[in-house]
Amino acid sequence: MHNDISRILISNDQIKERIKSIGEQITFDYSGEELVVVCILKGAFIFGADLCREINLPLKFEFMSISSYGNATTSSGIVRIIKDLNESIEGKNVLIVEDIIDTGLTVSYLASLLTARKPKSLKICSLCSKPQCHKTEVKIDYFGFELPSEFVVGYGLDFRDLYRNLPYIGVLKSDIYTRFLEN
Repeated sequence: MHNDISRILISNDQIKERIKSIGEQITFDYSGEELVVVCILKGAFIFGADLCREINLPLKFEFMSISSYGNATTSSGIVRIIKDLNESIEGKNVLIVEDIIDTGLTVSYLASLLTARKPKSLKICSLCSKPQCHKTEVKIDYFGFELPSEFVVGYGLDFRDLYRNLPYIGVLKSDIYTRFLEN
């Protein structure tokens, strides 16, 4: 699996350090408040789990599963909700936790959808962002790393549901895509 990576963009140590810093900021910003963390599956589950351990507040967890990629390496812009929230978020502080914001279309749609459910507050946290790829303006309240417009994997980010378990974020070798297309 590691042999499929052409280069590492962000090391595990860099990720851990940044998550600790984000967790401290969220703890400060919501001091004395309860927070509902909405982790977007599947990609954000590793980041979300590590982030929540760095937030020193009473937390409730919710999960949503959405899709805008399918098996492609670029977002289709069409968002499908696969799993919705189990509980109401009305009157609650909500933090959407994403793995990556690429075009911004998915998270914008999600923010609009959840805002309509009347939370007390709604903020967005993303491990990574590719601002040069944004097709809509997105306010990211907390984010870890700005990435180039390359397809990346690791630390929750995948290619065809593989490579999520890499402890770093890296770029796949170009022949990997060819191999998958042949199969």
